[in-house]
Amino acid sequence: MSSELEPTSGAAVPRRPVRALTRLAGVTALAGALVAGASAAAVAAPSASRGALTASAVSPAAAERPPRTTHGPCAYTETPDEPAARPVPLPPDPRRTPARGTVRVTLATNHGPIGLTLDREAAPCTVQSFLHLVGKRFYDRTSCHRLTAYPTLSVLQCGDPSGTGEGGPGYRYRDELPTDLPPAPTDPTGVRRLYARGVLAMANAGPDTNGSQFFLVYADSALRPNYTIFGEVDAAGLATLDRIAAGGVAPTAEDPAPVDGAPALPVDIRRAVRSHHHH
Repeated sequence: MSSELEPTSGAAVPRRPVRALTRLAGVTALAGALVAGASAAAVAAPSASRGALTASAVSPAAAERPPRTTHGPCAYTETPDEPAARPVPLPPDPRRTPARGTVRVTLATNHGPIGLTLDREAAPCTVQSFLHLVGKRFYDRTSCHRLTAYPTLSVLQCGDPSGTGEGGPGYRYRDELPTDLPPAPTDPTGVRRLYARGVLAMANAGPDTNGSQFFLVYADSALRPNYTIFGEVDAAGLATLDRIAAGGVAPTAEDPAPVDGAPALPVDIRRAVRSHHHH
């Protein structure tokens, strides 16, 4: 599954396979949608078609039984047509999903720590899934496959153990979309909203396709409000992101000066650790 995000300018940024921010923005046909494409190449220009996750390629074996879904309010659902990039069970789904308070998680990367504060009230099912994946070490020893440097889309996308932008946890769950974001000042149509510097959000491949991929916003970005925001990056984490972003996007034979693709400075999440201290 690809996740995608979309930059906002009218210029048609080639869209890429998605999964980039697909998970991010739900690939709209926007020229620049943030996609969580299948590969770094996919990352290049967000591409529309790629992001729409279709379930047509289900294997006969997978079609024999319906996908399992948890019974709580989050209804985490298996995606047999998109098997897990790294084996992990479905998350717990208690009837009373924790929906208050914050939880701290630190991504220990090769460029320094990226501290995250997860907001249960904003997105209880997303936080519950993210903490489940952290606890199962799903994010340990993974790379952040996509960096965008558009004037209206500045994010680092991570969370796919396969490193391609196509991988996920083998399950999906519904969106918990923000409803109070201010309009993006760069979008005269008023359609895109401000995903401010420091925002932590889920990439996706269309409505209700959240999995494991997430993105960290290092400069104010303009996106349709199709990506679940579930926390924020701390000051030390933003300093780390700034160092990564300063390295730019890795050039390719096709594009010597890309604004969307693999980070020129490879980013490895060595470990994702939950803090049990109360803040």
